[in-house]
Amino acid sequence: MMETKQLYKIPKDTLEHLLAGIPFFKVVKQQDVKQFEILLQASRIMSFLPGEIVLQKGDSGNWLYFLLKGKLAVYVDQALKGDLVNYVTPGEVFGDLAQLVGQPRTATVIADPGAKESMVLALDFNVFGPLNSVSPITLQTKLAYYRNTAHNLRWKLEVYRSQHLQHELANKHRQIKLYVGPKDTYEELVSLHEQSQALALLLMEWNKEFGVLAAESMI
Repeated sequence: MMETKQLYKIPKDTLEHLLAGIPFFKVVKQQDVKQFEILLQASRIMSFLPGEIVLQKGDSGNWLYFLLKGKLAVYVDQALKGDLVNYVTPGEVFGDLAQLVGQPRTATVIADPGAKESMVLALDFNVFGPLNSVSPITLQTKLAYYRNTAHNLRWKLEVYRSQHLQHELANKHRQIKLYVGPKDTYEELVSLHEQSQALALLLMEWNKEFGVLAAESMI
């Protein structure tokens, strides 16, 4: 059965080794160790056995997830029944689309039956507070999160585009403007947040339409 652990119960070296593979946590640790600690206090680690449900489509929740170890399968509908969209591999974030657009979970995620154990870090996104607040999570940490998020979403959309060049959605993400103003400002954060929301909605359109095709090309 799923097991949840508080982070303080995990040896520091083990934890740091696991988190080193997550770009967002890596950047925050380099920028500000206190911020890194605050994120850890708002997190917990969950272990899943093969076939266990990690996220259920239609659920609501403000948790963000990062895969530390193992492999997860993402289904458009019910686990093992609907279309397999893709896989989540270590270092990747998931659960971010629903959180970005304020909708219930858009897919069911299960621990891949072929993986011995899947270990997930769950971060309570409530700790971030409103976009314009800088406590307890600072502007720099929020910028790191949304830069990483916008980059990841654009990369996923480029993968879809490369597989379906003629599709009407193929170039839409390229019309979502990059930020060109002063760096490390609240204006940059607002732009990155808006980009991330627009990119998330677009990715959800692709997922709906191309569940089967995406799965076939990613296996």
